[in-house]
Amino acid sequence: MTAMPDHRRADARRNYARILAVAEEEVAAHGADASLEQIARVTGVGSATVRRHFPTRRALLEAVSHKRIAALRARAEELTGEGALLEWLDDVVAYCASARGLAAALVYDGAEPDPVHDNSCAALLEEAGDPLLHRAVRDGTVAEGVTMIDLITLIVGIVLATEHHPDPAAASAHLFRLAVTGLSPQH
Repeated sequence: MTAMPDHRRADARRNYARILAVAEEEVAAHGADASLEQIARVTGVGSATVRRHFPTRRALLEAVSHKRIAALRARAEELTGEGALLEWLDDVVAYCASARGLAAALVYDGAEPDPVHDNSCAALLEEAGDPLLHRAVRDGTVAEGVTMIDLITLIVGIVLATEHHPDPAAASAHLFRLAVTGLSPQH
């Protein structure tokens, strides 16, 4: 992904950076339900300024998740060999379970990504995982017809279903492994 030139005024760039830093803390503490008004108060700007930079909650969550998505993309590029897809998907599950707000940023809501605010976390993960999925299909370890969107949707569902569990990381990892291996004891 190439960075677009930032033509905003210096004060707008500073506000954006401050808002994002506070948003990262608030999302870590409160998940996807972090208060935009609280973010504005802590940052020392009006809520209209927060909404100008992040017009939707999804835009905010995706901006907060950008570093994690970049790390997952880099991890996908590192992995090779048999089991690479499952290893990467395990990493995605672990990241989503530990990074509050990331699963909500990946929820497919039918909206097209917003090129102005880079609403594309799921698309970036899909792009990163596609080569691993194609290799797994070619090797016969994943059935033809399975898509990265299917896998991301499965992970998001599991993570959202376990986010209030006493140990969400363990619960989501267990359920993901169950989904991968199936219910039959013969697998």
